[in-house]
Amino acid sequence: MTATQPRGLRRRAALLAAAVDLLTEGGFAAVTHRAVAQRAQLPLAATTYYFTSRDHLLAEAFACLVDSELAATRAWVAAHGLEQMIDEVADADRGRQLALWELYVHAGRDPALQQLARRWTDGCVAIVADALGLPAHDPTARLIYTTVTALWLEHVVEQRPVADAHALLTLALRALPPRPDLRGTPSDPGD
Repeated sequence: MTATQPRGLRRRAALLAAAVDLLTEGGFAAVTHRAVAQRAQLPLAATTYYFTSRDHLLAEAFACLVDSELAATRAWVAAHGLEQMIDEVADADRGRQLALWELYVHAGRDPALQQLARRWTDGCVAIVADALGLPAHDPTARLIYTTVTALWLEHVVEQRPVADAHALLTLALRALPPRPDLRGTPSDPGD
């Protein structure tokens, strides 16, 4: 059911916020209709009124998480630069990051979540492309995004040292071939 009235919109938003909170605190298994309703302080029937199934609720919560994380990452990279992206990962809420990765991996088994996972990846590649001054579909942006992703996942899951990840990202950025800047003259990616 889609909420159209102000009260319904508030209730649905409260349920989604509760689901995102539960995802970040306890992962995929923590999101049940009962837990979400309790967290949102709404009747259990509200969850099934606004979300046809647990999968529907998880997909909507994943979409909220993806959108908020993309917006935060875009703002952070714009303010601090791509070279410092590993620092953002190190400072971010580990539970929130684990929830994002857990849902991302779960999407491999759930076609409904695959589109959201792709939105996450495409959004991250676009952020990297913008930071490098490249077109969104440039393979260099995807290569750097893949590097950042692997380092990010290692840090979140294995809690490897941030300094090592930072050094590897710096090495990857320095290994990029020179690219023309906006005036058409070659420039170094470290500029």
